[in-house]
Amino acid sequence: MNCIIVDDDDASAKALAQLAKQIDYLTVVKTCTNSLDALAVLQKERIDLVFLDVEMPEMSGIEMLRTIDVRPQIILTTSQTKYASEAFDLNVVDYLVKPIALPRFVKAVSKAREINEASSSFNISKDFFFIKNNSVLMKILIKDVLLIEALGDYVKLHTKDQRFILHATLKSLESKLPNNKFVRVHRSYIIQIDSIKEIEDTTIFINDISVPIGAIYKEEFIKRLNLLY
Repeated sequence: MNCIIVDDDDASAKALAQLAKQIDYLTVVKTCTNSLDALAVLQKERIDLVFLDVEMPEMSGIEMLRTIDVRPQIILTTSQTKYASEAFDLNVVDYLVKPIALPRFVKAVSKAREINEASSSFNISKDFFFIKNNSVLMKILIKDVLLIEALGDYVKLHTKDQRFILHATLKSLESKLPNNKFVRVHRSYIIQIDSIKEIEDTTIFINDISVPIGAIYKEEFIKRLNLLY
């Protein structure tokens, strides 16, 4: 898993880097001293996990989180516990209080790894894919998928007849779904274009489900429609 460390305190950043070196499946791509540098890295590199300090000048870690629509997994780090409630409202993987002990660090990154591996188990072929539902692998036909909805560290897969909760992220699925069939229309929704019943202003109707169109996704979405005018 490629990761970055975002912390304005040099000692804290070095301590995190030392912890990460002890985990064989983590690769520290870069250490950033502020949120703006971290955002630039996320635009250029494939990053799976961010160790993000909450208290930083100019733009705090939580403020940075609120600017990211498609984001990697996040483990927040801080010297205080008062941000815990707000942090988990933002669906982060974990919340580590400094100084961070190795066992607690391992627990947090193990959770991130489990999420990453669960996302990787979502395998796409031409007309179908398999998902792991409890201990059973289920075959899902592409044509039966209506949409996929974000639910924190999980997603809800809506098909014509069933609903499935998967331990994955929209970002991980977006790169694996056939892009001639699926499109991201909101930070919380990927839809299958063929499943659209109608569109009214900034709302898509799919069966009895209404899906909002996010402002940053609208232009690309409109381009994908087969408009006759």
